[in-house]
Amino acid sequence: MNDASSRPTLVTTVDQLRRAVAAARADGRSIGLAPTMGALHEGHLSLVRASKAECGVTVVSIFVNPSQFGPGEDLAAYPRDLDADLDKLAECGADLVFAPDNEEMYGEGHATWVDVGSVARPLEGECRPTHFRGVATVVLKLLNMVGPDRAYFGEKDYQQARVIRRMVADLDVPTVIRVCPIVREADGLAMSSRNAYLDVDARRQAAILWKSLCLADELVSQGERDPRTIVRRMREMIESAEDARLDYVALVDPDTLEPIERIEGPVLAALAVRIGATRLIDNRLLKM
Repeated sequence: MNDASSRPTLVTTVDQLRRAVAAARADGRSIGLAPTMGALHEGHLSLVRASKAECGVTVVSIFVNPSQFGPGEDLAAYPRDLDADLDKLAECGADLVFAPDNEEMYGEGHATWVDVGSVARPLEGECRPTHFRGVATVVLKLLNMVGPDRAYFGEKDYQQARVIRRMVADLDVPTVIRVCPIVREADGLAMSSRNAYLDVDARRQAAILWKSLCLADELVSQGERDPRTIVRRMREMIESAEDARLDYVALVDPDTLEPIERIEGPVLAALAVRIGATRLIDNRLLKM
């Protein structure tokens, strides 16, 4: 549709989106989708590049989805800069950007929601009870609107990727879900749009998330098999940062996200930490 020297085509309605995708299909091209909430960083752009490598046309959605924010969360403050996002997407060759408003995504009388079940309930599901209902619903809507061959998500939102894979399998959605590696800053902090909230001191303290995950990996490598011991050590490290407050730190089964009693294979270390007013999540797969 376009080359890397020009901005991607911008559409704002489902009708425009479907016409553009249909034209690409008629031309024999496969379709990739990278769903985002904008405020794009290198993590998002890695999804676009992955799509470009596998698909004939890459669609990027930019929509700050109100239904995945709970009361008192940062919906109003969430960073938005469509113009800057379009420039970044031009640099990596995205073809089509779908940037609807709330009315386009959720029409009058919208009353249908997607509940994915057990994989959505622990961790983020406990802290943000309506979050995954909003995520699953908007992603299913986007998959129905675009009809992509493949859709690309980041591993930083590990539980989100599990929720989406479960939904796609259960509802027979004919889209392959690709989950791409976390992109990190030089000190290990996972790239996130919310990192923009961090001042200099908070940004320095935020490195404790990655350090604690590295500690967990080191303990497993040294033979520690009791998840309670590892969680305790991680908690102590995180709480050593002056402004850090834990929402959770857990070692869980990578597939079910349920707690484990003993480490006997790969295990996911997952955490959510508030540095001042900014809530950050991260994870690492630990292997024996």
